[in-house]
Amino acid sequence: MEKIKSMAPGIVLCVVIAAAATFLAGLSIGGFSLEVVGAPVFAILTGMLITLAAPALAQNDKLKDGIKFTSKKILQWAVIILGFSLDLGTIASVGSKSLPVILSTISISLIVAFAMMKVLHMDPKVSTLIGVGSSICGGSAIAATAPVIDADDREVAQAISVIFLFNVLAALIFPAFGHAVGFGSEGFAVFAGTAVNDTSSVTAAASTAESIYGTDGILSAAVTVKLTRTLAIIPITLVLAFYRTAKAKKEGGSAGSFSIKQIFPFFILYFIAAAVITTIMGLLPDSGLTMLYTEEFVPAMKWLAKFFIAMAMCAIGLNTNLIELVKKGGKPITMGFCCWAAITAVSIGVQLLTGIFYTDL
Repeated sequence: MEKIKSMAPGIVLCVVIAAAATFLAGLSIGGFSLEVVGAPVFAILTGMLITLAAPALAQNDKLKDGIKFTSKKILQWAVIILGFSLDLGTIASVGSKSLPVILSTISISLIVAFAMMKVLHMDPKVSTLIGVGSSICGGSAIAATAPVIDADDREVAQAISVIFLFNVLAALIFPAFGHAVGFGSEGFAVFAGTAVNDTSSVTAAASTAESIYGTDGILSAAVTVKLTRTLAIIPITLVLAFYRTAKAKKEGGSAGSFSIKQIFPFFILYFIAAAVITTIMGLLPDSGLTMLYTEEFVPAMKWLAKFFIAMAMCAIGLNTNLIELVKKGGKPITMGFCCWAAITAVSIGVQLLTGIFYTDL
């Protein structure tokens, strides 16, 4: 009970800021939807600005325990809950056509991130987060990967900031760019689903494209491709988890001084279990229970996962020095740009090779 009391003020602060960020993300200004920015980015920026204006706040004894809990445990809960939005069977069947593009773009992003890490002499954890965030699904992938590699709040903040920058640019530029270079409507849907990082920005880009192309279906197709791409969180985080576990075991010496339970991120297994439950529910005959699960429970879990991620990003922002982040932002931005450019080029190239580029829905 005492532990709960010590954490409550910090958690409540993060809840309030996440609620405000979620509200802002639902607004539009002059026809521009702030959903492109997203609640997690509003939350982390708010946290950073509060810490900049009142640096003693995050270190306040009454708040720091709750803030730390939110940035670590709530983040893990968000990833677990996110698993309920993945129906592995449906995604595999609908998104299979785009699989060569997805695998190619994920591979090139990770390769570029690794190469740039060596060239720029960057921190391996920041490089991993930017590479995974660029290649899979932006903030969600970073949220899933950070605990696996034991990244600190500063490293997460750097990666999230880079992903945010190129998300917004993609949402603004890609619809007109795609139409200008001759993408068919299906081709653009695959392009948006593979070359835009975050789901909110994929949604924004695809919605704008529907207006430009004058056709429906681009949005749903792009989101399906994006969800298929999101599945890569599972193998990548598992590989990173086993690598870190093996490395820790090797460095730990004797078996008595090493515990897999302390190192291995078991929340990833719970994330997979949640996705399996949703998959099984999708295979069951239609009934009141399956409709309740699909139409009520899954949307509620999607919303809750996003809200928890916003809470965690707020906590990370409260533990981040914005001035230091800006000073050290040159190399991460360079890496983010190289990953973004490589993904864009490979998505176009593979679509031309496979014939998707010019196809319409």
